[in-house]
Amino acid sequence: MDEQTARPPQDRPVTADGADRPKNASDSTPPPPKKKRGRVALIVGVSAVAILAVAFLRPHSSGNHQGSRHRGAQTGTAPGAATANQAEPVGVTTVRSGDMPVELTLLGTVVPITNVTLQARVNGHLMKVDFTEGQHVNMGDELELIDPRPYQAALDQWKGTLAADRANLEKARIDNRRYQTLIKQQSTSAMQAVDQEYTVKQLEGTVAYDEAQVENAELNLHYCHIMAPVGGRIGIRGVDMGNYVAAGSTTLGTLTQMQPISVIYTVPQNELARVNDRLREVGQLPVSAWDGANEHKIADGTVKALDSQIDTSTGTIRMRGIFTNEDEHLFPNQFVNAHLLVETLHNVMLVPNNALQTGPDGQFVYVVQPDSTVAVQNVKTGISSSDTTVLLSGVKIGDRVVTDGTSHLRPGTKVTIPADTPAASPADTTKTPNGKP
Repeated sequence: MDEQTARPPQDRPVTADGADRPKNASDSTPPPPKKKRGRVALIVGVSAVAILAVAFLRPHSSGNHQGSRHRGAQTGTAPGAATANQAEPVGVTTVRSGDMPVELTLLGTVVPITNVTLQARVNGHLMKVDFTEGQHVNMGDELELIDPRPYQAALDQWKGTLAADRANLEKARIDNRRYQTLIKQQSTSAMQAVDQEYTVKQLEGTVAYDEAQVENAELNLHYCHIMAPVGGRIGIRGVDMGNYVAAGSTTLGTLTQMQPISVIYTVPQNELARVNDRLREVGQLPVSAWDGANEHKIADGTVKALDSQIDTSTGTIRMRGIFTNEDEHLFPNQFVNAHLLVETLHNVMLVPNNALQTGPDGQFVYVVQPDSTVAVQNVKTGISSSDTTVLLSGVKIGDRVVTDGTSHLRPGTKVTIPADTPAASPADTTKTPNGKP
């Protein structure tokens, strides 16, 4: 068999056994191109992935919502009625009557009543230091000594000059009395008598000058002894023993009065009238000093004085509180919080701060009604503390207001109060529905 008979013609179909099959009309349609078939497969695959993604990412609540809507249709209720009728658990408190202290929390600084900078008032070498740094000293104690010998010598010199001039003055007075006698007897000239009078006056001036020089020398000798002008705490010494100190330019140390001590704090000008009226009424107000974090009380004191003018840059006025500071927990330049008790309001309506809500018409509270629903009640507030506020109007004593769970409430929402529901005892939880364990 030759090559032409072994290979079937290109236009004749071949069966599975290799025999030629007749060409019919259906076989005349050419097969679709491979490129077109691949595009169709890609479109089908993308569509399948999109359908699966929608099925997995669709919120499950839709099915629940449809079920709820179906159940609502069966029971004859509107969709969402079960949610609207569901009671919200809340925490409540009762509006009570009580006392409310009017207390101002103010910023203050501890300032000593007396703070003395010790300086030399005479020149000389520092011969002795009689204090220990940080020591408590009493008024009049000697702290340091400047070499007194030059000043002692000057004092002795002026005392000698004073003694000589006093003797000359006494002699001149005797001569003056003699001249006055002779002038009456016309035994001497009037000029000599008048000259002697002027000599006495001149020597009187000299003696007065010498006396002043003696006092000045005594004062300089006294200044050699550095004395404590007040009782208090001495700080770090400024000059060591043996150094030369100059008058008015050398700081020897700082002496601070610790007991009592004061706190200077500022009061806002809008509180000035209340504080000033109360201060005139009772004479003094109690004040307490707290630490910088306002967590621990340091000391108790009183305040009696207001400053004479308002600081225009801050709109505040200064006040000084006095503290005994027996334990010295208040230290100069320490920052503290001053709690000033102005007065105490009696028999006012009080609610916790978390019961107050803020709306477009101001502050309001949710009041629990007898049918266990809540109603919105606008209120007018007074002063407040860290956890309690005074109510001036809007509610009455005994009303129950919501303190917790207010975020889901609306007017007319039904609520439950867990505190009013008694908890089941452990014995009850072990019983079966028929009452038997």
